[in-house]
Amino acid sequence: MAKEFSAVELIVAKREKQELSTEQINWLVNNYTSGVVADEQMSAMAMAILLNGMNRREIKDLTLAMIATGERLDFSDLPMPTADKHSTGGVGDKITLMLAPLVAVFGVAVPQLSGRGLGHTGGTLDKLEAIPGWQAALSNKQMHDQLAKIGAVVCAAGTGLAPADKKLYALRDVTGTVEAIPLIASSIMSKKIAEGTSALVLDVKVGSGAFMKNLDRARELAQVLTQLGADAGVKTSALLTDMSTPLGKKIGNALEVEEAVEVLAGGGSQDLIDITVELATEMLRLVGQSDVDVAAALNDGRAMDKWNEMIRAQQGDPLAPMQKAKHEHVVLAEETGFLNTLDALAIGTASWRLGAGRARKEDPVQFGAGIILHHKRGEQVIKGQPLLTLFTDEPERFERALDALVGGVKIEVNQDQDSTPLILDRINA
Repeated sequence: MAKEFSAVELIVAKREKQELSTEQINWLVNNYTSGVVADEQMSAMAMAILLNGMNRREIKDLTLAMIATGERLDFSDLPMPTADKHSTGGVGDKITLMLAPLVAVFGVAVPQLSGRGLGHTGGTLDKLEAIPGWQAALSNKQMHDQLAKIGAVVCAAGTGLAPADKKLYALRDVTGTVEAIPLIASSIMSKKIAEGTSALVLDVKVGSGAFMKNLDRARELAQVLTQLGADAGVKTSALLTDMSTPLGKKIGNALEVEEAVEVLAGGGSQDLIDITVELATEMLRLVGQSDVDVAAALNDGRAMDKWNEMIRAQQGDPLAPMQKAKHEHVVLAEETGFLNTLDALAIGTASWRLGAGRARKEDPVQFGAGIILHHKRGEQVIKGQPLLTLFTDEPERFERALDALVGGVKIEVNQDQDSTPLILDRINA
């Protein structure tokens, strides 16, 4: 018979920097999911974990306990290997849109369970829902069938996957415990391991527009994530990538889909192409394909063909025009010089305030809202030229969006020579 514990005793133990046993962690997660352990008790535990941490064994036990509260998907009967990517979220991060069809070109199935945006980082599902007709919700069978037929699916995670995570995630959001590495890691990996992929590449963002603002914390998170994957039998690696400035030139749901399609058509912003190719190459390496020309599949239209199939399979019309915002406001360069600062958090917050994001999970998003950057960081600009164009359906939103940009966009006489590389580090378990 399972041993009984007291929530208060476990909270006190973690408050006093003690290890929790496997039995204690299983008891806590099961009883929180079923409602025996109250939200205020789990809030106290989350804060104790944030302040005092967990060791590798505790984090593994927490992750496995969260997986055990729900179902596990199984793609082992597919005739091809499976690989997935998870990004910790950033500004202009539309990489999944290009990556899923690109990797599928090479005979690898990509089961991409995605989420919605909260705060200044956009969610992949919000972007795809800007496509007329596209459906996020698929049954497990529909997801399996689409993978077998097309090789790529991006959809909402069903309620059956790691229900403990859903409950705990909502609690972390309102108790100031989002940043706890054991809780971030178990949240990400409980869903990804339950999803049943055999290989996983983590895109851990670093910088002002990311969860992790500095490289040391991001590296720590990446190491914990890759260890968790290895412990669960999933081939896992991580790339640490720069999120101090936005990815690409378009931020906002419909705008980001447009830009993703530009990349799939063989064009688009170089930073998007580079990171998509790097992540695709890494996903393919983990499933044993190391000598493939990934960039060629972007340039010759194979990835675009796969994208069109993927969108149509979920009732979307890939050729339909995207929704446009009703109002726009152009920000002009006030001087001639170099755009040395184009801060991801400032741009992300401005886009959010224009209506591209949500403050609460239940808020709607404006599909057409967002920002187009006419220049990337480091480029020369001339006084009077367009610098940014802001889009929204509600013109009263422009003022607060412009406030968010103050200090985040700077033009200087001399070009800043310290350029940050796109790929900051690589971590293998």
